[in-house]
Amino acid sequence: MNSMHNGPDQSAPRWGLDGLRFGVKHTLALLPGTAVFGAAFGTVAAQKGLTLAEAAAMSVFVFSGAAQMVAMEIWSNPITIGTILTLAASTLVVGLRMVLMGASLRPWLGTLPPAQIYPPLLLNTDSTWLIAVRYRESGGTDPSVLCGAGLSLWAIWQASTIAGYAIGNLIANTERYGLDLILPIFFVAMLVPLWRGPRRAAPWAIAGAVALIVQYLVPGYWYIVINKWRCLGTLGIDV
Repeated sequence: MNSMHNGPDQSAPRWGLDGLRFGVKHTLALLPGTAVFGAAFGTVAAQKGLTLAEAAAMSVFVFSGAAQMVAMEIWSNPITIGTILTLAASTLVVGLRMVLMGASLRPWLGTLPPAQIYPPLLLNTDSTWLIAVRYRESGGTDPSVLCGAGLSLWAIWQASTIAGYAIGNLIANTERYGLDLILPIFFVAMLVPLWRGPRRAAPWAIAGAVALIVQYLVPGYWYIVINKWRCLGTLGIDV
């Protein structure tokens, strides 16, 4: 913890270049994984028929890997009202954890003017939030740490999305190279760090069974929304 200290504690938060550099520095180890994730999204977006501008715009304005991947699972052409509602509901469920993260930052950032609060929050992710919280707990006060970390990951996310789209758009037969498996492999890979043995995997099996039942009984993609809600519950997140 002490290694993340960035100067003496102050009574009020202050913006500065030191905090910005600190945020960028502590995301460097995350950039390779973020690039792979972003490239996977770009490839799936190309498979789903999005234009490069549409895929890039989603990464620019949404900037949520999990939400964007879920959106690609739901995405269909042509887009219907039902698809739009499902996309909105899924994005809401995926992003609910950000409400708690934002609330946890209020004691630190609440006294700042809105122009210094909301831009960094737009770039907030699980990783940048953790970096900022650890920095704060070690005595730092510069809120630009959150902005620096967010800008670093946001920039690599845009570049890797475009690169992944180029790869996916150049390959006509995605099944031949197994690129159609990117989405299911990604979600399976997300479960690996959470594995705690067969006993604790029981909720996953229940969530999968619920999703299959809802998919069979309810038209559309609502099984994704319901399953996401169920998965958050199994991880101990009260939504």
